[in-house]
Amino acid sequence: MKGKHKITVQNKKIKYEFCLRRNITVIQGNSATGKTALVDMIREYYENGEESGIQLSCDKTCGVLEGRNWKNQLSLMHDSIIFIDEGNRFVTSKEFASEIQETDNYYVIVTRESLETLPYSVDEVYGIRDSGKYGSLKQTYNELYHIYENRYQSGDICPQTLITEDIRYY
Repeated sequence: MKGKHKITVQNKKIKYEFCLRRNITVIQGNSATGKTALVDMIREYYENGEESGIQLSCDKTCGVLEGRNWKNQLSLMHDSIIFIDEGNRFVTSKEFASEIQETDNYYVIVTRESLETLPYSVDEVYGIRDSGKYGSLKQTYNELYHIYENRYQSGDICPQTLITEDIRYY
């Protein structure tokens, strides 16, 4: 799956609206910011559709991957956007990293842990905050924001020296 995918998820109380640009997006942040609420809404919509009271707008199927049977679930998910909530230990495993490289899905991973086995971009690490677009008695609109801001907005970066770290395998 390639390209940009816009997702809007909402119920009567809360709304999330964001775009995915790469195959792995990470959502981080403190407790009670709405990370798990987002995944719960996706799960509820996936299980019960519009009867859940949740509205989901996306050009791809959205689902949740979780639990001990994650590998079997993943084998059934194709050309989808897959949400994974924190607490799923498989996310940090080499087996998971290997399995998702063979798929055509996008992944939205909610975690506060290090994901050393996954190749994701710092440009696709977000937090969630209340944007204030709605008053306190109405629906809350939550937006994703870049945790690692791009400090170089204009012009080309031309370093004189580039230092890399190499690992040699013998």
